[in-house]
Amino acid sequence: MMFTNESKNDPQSKVDFMDRTFIQNPFPVYEQLRTEDPVHRFLLPSGHFAWLVSGYDDASAILQDNKRFVTNSPYMGEADGSVPTHQEIISRNLLSVTPEDHRRLRRLIQKAFTPRMIERLRGRIHEISEDLLDGVLATGKREMNLIEDYAFPLPIIVICEMLGVPHEDQEQFREWSNTIMEGFNNPEMSEQSDQVMRAFVEYLQKLIAERRQSLQEDLISDLINVEEEGDVLSEQELYALVFVLIIAGHETTVNLIGNGILALLENPEQKRLLLEKPDMIGPTIEEILRYNGPAEVSNIRWATEDVEFGGKHIRKGDMLFVSFSSANRDENQFADPDAFDITRKVNHHIAFGKGVHFCLGAPLARLEGEIAINALLRKIPDIQFKTQPDSLEWRPGMIIRGLYDFPVSF
Repeated sequence: MMFTNESKNDPQSKVDFMDRTFIQNPFPVYEQLRTEDPVHRFLLPSGHFAWLVSGYDDASAILQDNKRFVTNSPYMGEADGSVPTHQEIISRNLLSVTPEDHRRLRRLIQKAFTPRMIERLRGRIHEISEDLLDGVLATGKREMNLIEDYAFPLPIIVICEMLGVPHEDQEQFREWSNTIMEGFNNPEMSEQSDQVMRAFVEYLQKLIAERRQSLQEDLISDLINVEEEGDVLSEQELYALVFVLIIAGHETTVNLIGNGILALLENPEQKRLLLEKPDMIGPTIEEILRYNGPAEVSNIRWATEDVEFGGKHIRKGDMLFVSFSSANRDENQFADPDAFDITRKVNHHIAFGKGVHFCLGAPLARLEGEIAINALLRKIPDIQFKTQPDSLEWRPGMIIRGLYDFPVSF
């Protein structure tokens, strides 16, 4: 790959996504960037330079400009093997294809991934939440790791059941998801992540082949069956879509639940309010998404031409990232942005993106978050920190904003 924006004369970047202090609390740095350098040039862990867009208005403009800033890399080559590599499968998912392919794929996928189908999951999500919490309480320990025991398994069970993954294989999917996500966040794990991705795709090949022989009542069967004017999803597109649903969708919900409980425990008056008025869970989820959402930055945008943007000259081929975490704390858009307030009236956050790439799985993530958090507070209303909040370890990397572990007691 060749990138056009590298220079030895660039000033030291203010952002280091691998720095522990930044990982623990990036918000002061983001506030400084919004004031001093809202379109900021920084160094990626890969050694390449990119632009970080931190203000709400600029971020919204980038996310909605599908002409000058595209998600499909102009440098990505074509697949040359029967089993896609890690990089190839990422490059062909719904988040990273051309605008024309994105419109086509989204149109097809929405025929299977409908609001009615998601709403039908409400009862099952309740059951899974209750089962997980009952399992914790049955141990008699009066403590748990919120991530490991609740936030992580709940969405992987939901998505695996949606897809039709057999129960005995769900633990394997859980391990794969974790390793692949760590590979995105940690360059040192990229080789291991590639190996897991290959195993993941080989498994999908067999599962999809079985469904082609005998369709079932599951999402993979529905996706195989979708058609519009003779158009269907290719095998490669099926792999990529399932990848997005499991990896991106699962990780989003894990961190929505984890970050949400963290915010409620750090703001006990808000927790008490939600306990008193559980029907406020809808605005609570929206405030969690704004205040400390599950995604740190957007996927990459590429400049298709030389652009003057935010007072900077962005050259054709340059990479850009939108900081969701920063834009959602922009003082020009949100009143008292560093306060966690579940009664907030105006909350037009962009935690799920904006424009044509608005997250397809947002309704499912919201539903899972609402059910999971209310169920937890109903079953364990006296949940509290087991350790000091500032000792909690956040996962490194640009993509995910979430905790490794979250020990709590009750």
